[in-house]
Amino acid sequence: MKIGFIGLGIMGKPMAHNLLKAGYALVVYNRSRGPVLELTAAGAREAGSPREVAEHCGIVVTMLPDSPQVEEVALGKNGLLEAELPPGFILVDMSSIAPLVARKVEQALSAKGGDMLDAPVSGGQPGAIAGTLAIMVGGKPEIFEKVKPLFAVLGNGGTLVGPIGAGNITKLVNQIIVALNIAALSEAFVLGKKAGVNPRLIFEAIRGGLAGSQALNAKMPLMLERKFDPGFRINLHIKDLNNALSTGHDLGAPLPLTSQVMEIMQALKVAGEAGNDHSGLVRFFERLAAVEVTEQDGSPQKP
Repeated sequence: MKIGFIGLGIMGKPMAHNLLKAGYALVVYNRSRGPVLELTAAGAREAGSPREVAEHCGIVVTMLPDSPQVEEVALGKNGLLEAELPPGFILVDMSSIAPLVARKVEQALSAKGGDMLDAPVSGGQPGAIAGTLAIMVGGKPEIFEKVKPLFAVLGNGGTLVGPIGAGNITKLVNQIIVALNIAALSEAFVLGKKAGVNPRLIFEAIRGGLAGSQALNAKMPLMLERKFDPGFRINLHIKDLNNALSTGHDLGAPLPLTSQVMEIMQALKVAGEAGNDHSGLVRFFERLAAVEVTEQDGSPQKP
């Protein structure tokens, strides 16, 4: 069976490469040609539109920036649903989008005889390259089982968390926790550096205790080395938190801490840093304290 892949950005391109390496026949579509040429050179076939992808593939994976792009690719002009869908067609949307949009697309697809999984991921570009993404899946159990071999190539095999929309609810939970973790460690390490303690030694001292986390292990070295190239861009995390806040408002679940981190990210966006990795949250707290979280010696500050 041919697999379609739409969206060859910072995450989608390495994911598509991993499917090729695993022996899948791939048909790809992307608005910018550079990633398409790279994939076709590796053995993929190019399609001229999402509709053309759907006409040739029983399973189509989408990895797109946000809800409007998923709606356009699925429901818009020359979109997936304009195709004569093959029997048993499955759309696997691995984008991080609003849960209600996932349900809307699934309903339209179901009316044409297709099925859908919403399967957003966590792990950023390193996880996409390594094929170690955590995959949160919403949809029917029998459809999940059909797609699970692909999830095993792209990451952890996936975890089915409920019906359509549940995957993206789980991703919103994940993104809140990640954002708050990075903000907390940023604030804390700025305090330590302001007091004149080497932040790398603080990192080594606490990483094995209750304060230790994957966020700490992944993001603290980037802060220390001032490596803010994405990874996972602040503007994409803003998008996810916006979806979380909107969903929380709709459900009557206040998210006060999420709203605070959102405003910190908005301040970084205004400062021209929206394209940086979200480890760049530390720069907001550094500016407040007039200190940088680096290993250079610092003199302890008087309380």
